[in-house]
Amino acid sequence: MALALNIFKTVTTLAPTSPVGIYTAPVGYTGVVLLAQATNVDQNQSHDISFYHVRKFTFGPQVGIAITTEILEKYPIPAFDSLGLTTGKLILEPGDSLKVSADDGSSIKVILSILETLN
Repeated sequence: MALALNIFKTVTTLAPTSPVGIYTAPVGYTGVVLLAQATNVDQNQSHDISFYHVRKFTFGPQVGIAITTEILEKYPIPAFDSLGLTTGKLILEPGDSLKVSADDGSSIKVILSILETLN
């Protein structure tokens, strides 16, 4: 069976207090993050979000090394407000992942819109 050329996915999650992976680009596909947004649903106070890109090297001299790049680190979102987590498209090579965390585990909701395109 032939693989699909393009697959659109939506990922939604409640940001936990420890960094957790919310999306990993699958083998054979490049993930294109079209939208990444976080919303603070707490009506009373601001909460911080952190958003990370993680690349694990599986070949060459860096095998087994994971490099985490902070896209946002403890960035405040005011009460009942939203924040775009990227300013443009973000390309994820196969195996790359995105992680998210917040200072409160019940107040920040995250949504990603992703295009997976066949390599």
